[in-house]
Amino acid sequence: MKHTPLFTMLAGAALAFSFAAAPAYAGGASKDKQAVQYPNTSRVAPKLDLTSEKEQKALNEGLDAVNAGDKAKAEQILQPIVDSSKSKYAQAIALQGLANVTYNTGDVKSAIPLLKRAIDIGVMPNDTYFQLMFELAQLYAADQQYQASLDTIAKWRAEGKKETADSYGLEGMDYYRLEKYPEAIAAIQKAKSLTDKPQDSWNQILMASYAESGKGGDAAKMATDEYEKNPTDSGMLHNASAILLQQQDYAGAIKVLEQGRSNGALKDEGDWINLVKAYLLQAQNGGDAKSGSAKALATFDDGVSKGAIKPSAANYKLAGDASVIGENDAKAIGYYQKGAALASDGELDVALGRVYFQDQKFAEAKKYLTQGLGKGVQHKGEAYMVLAEADRELKDKPGAITAMMEAAKDPATSAKAKDWLRKAGVGK
Repeated sequence: MKHTPLFTMLAGAALAFSFAAAPAYAGGASKDKQAVQYPNTSRVAPKLDLTSEKEQKALNEGLDAVNAGDKAKAEQILQPIVDSSKSKYAQAIALQGLANVTYNTGDVKSAIPLLKRAIDIGVMPNDTYFQLMFELAQLYAADQQYQASLDTIAKWRAEGKKETADSYGLEGMDYYRLEKYPEAIAAIQKAKSLTDKPQDSWNQILMASYAESGKGGDAAKMATDEYEKNPTDSGMLHNASAILLQQQDYAGAIKVLEQGRSNGALKDEGDWINLVKAYLLQAQNGGDAKSGSAKALATFDDGVSKGAIKPSAANYKLAGDASVIGENDAKAIGYYQKGAALASDGELDVALGRVYFQDQKFAEAKKYLTQGLGKGVQHKGEAYMVLAEADRELKDKPGAITAMMEAAKDPATSAKAKDWLRKAGVGK
């Protein structure tokens, strides 16, 4: 299943799982009436059949154990009620409590049938019944059963005769996960129309759905607009810049990232690196290579000095590559050397060898190419071909032939290497 890897929230639905208020038995004192949450439902509320004060006490103790996170005690008290109580209401409340404590241990899959049984018994008061049905939809979503979540939301809405922003927000997330992007867009737009406090995750789903459905321009505009409303919000900055980069709007990405840099919102290392890359991508797509390289390196050095960009082989490779693009070999060597000291392979040693070869410093080129090949590199054939040329420049014909014979073993460079060897009179 393909999803736009832009947003940090889309891992699952945010749950607000809870259980019904502690039950009262039929002979007990009545409680103050609360506002009815589902006044338009056609469902007839069943009569309370909990008549045992002793059973009510046991339920309260079981639910207290649920609240305390004591799964063993909750199961010890509530499971017998599920198995043998004559009260359907008591069974349903006990099942709900078991579902809750099971969910709280991280076992969403096992919580689902427990909660479904509590609902299917059919004896819960209307408000509790519909509350649990909506929670069941959330559990299905958390368990990646997105169609089941949608079906449950539809049933909840049809029977409860109620529409809420949260229900459409969950529906939008379900549709997004099912790659039904037009439906996800419609659901999130409906959710936003029902509240003046939309969840940040809804905007993330909406932007991702725009991007996945070929409406990248809409996604970029929305992301930028959201960021402009909250220019010091690092999350909004990340979303906006990520979509702009995906849309190859490098100037737009640079604009928002530089704005975040100036107002303190640019905090995440990944966003600092994206600003470096945005300058390079702009330079490589119609911009000035030397100017773009200089801006990328200035950003990189600023990020390092502030501790935002951490020393790593990958980061120093990026800076070295930026230096090569800007034809600043001295800086490239410096960055590659720092990265090579942190690397677990020989890629940056080979990069150093290439720079030294370009500068006609063939002894240094041979040193680092040999060193890199010894550590292991992905494109061995290409590295051996450069090494062979360095040996040739050093008048080391046997070394050049040996290196080129190694290059001939790599399918990617085999033809060129064999042609070189043939012209050198080797292997006739």
